[in-house]
Amino acid sequence: MRALLTLLVPRKADNRIRGSRIPFYLFVLIALIGTVRSCIHIFSSDGGAGSIAGMNLAVAGAPEIVFAFALWGSEQLVFAIIQWIVIFRYRSLVALMWVVQLLEILGRMLVGQIKPVHFSHVPPGQVGNYIWIVVSIAMVVTAAMSGARSVTKPSE
Repeated sequence: MRALLTLLVPRKADNRIRGSRIPFYLFVLIALIGTVRSCIHIFSSDGGAGSIAGMNLAVAGAPEIVFAFALWGSEQLVFAIIQWIVIFRYRSLVALMWVVQLLEILGRMLVGQIKPVHFSHVPPGQVGNYIWIVVSIAMVVTAAMSGARSVTKPSE
C-alpha cells in the first residue's frame, strides 16, 4: 500500500517514469484529445453543442448553452495544460493524473445522471466515457503494478 501511495504521490515530483511506459504514452493521447476537444468547445460557433453533441439550439436560451459549452472548453483547456506540464516536466505524476482523469470522467457521468440532458443522438463523449473509464482503470493498475516494483522505499 505504501508503494502505491509513493507511486501516486511521490515525495519528489520529477521527470522520471516509474514502471511501464504504456500509461505515459496513452496519457499523451488523452492530453492531445483534451486539447483538441477544448479548442472545439471554445472556438466552434455553437461550442460543439449542436454540431457534435446534437443539442437542439433552436430554443430560447441557446446562446447560454453555447456559452456554457465554451466555459467547459476553457476548463478542459486548463486541465489539458496541466496534463502537458506533467508530460513535459513531471512524468512521475502520470499515475496520479490517471486517477484524476478517472475522477473527472466519473464526475461528469454523475452530473449527467443528476441533471440529465436530451440529445438528438448519442454524443461521442457519452460513448467515450465508458471506454476511458476502462482505459483509466487499466492504466492505474498498470502503473501501480509496474511502478510498485520500481519505487524504492521512501526515506523515513
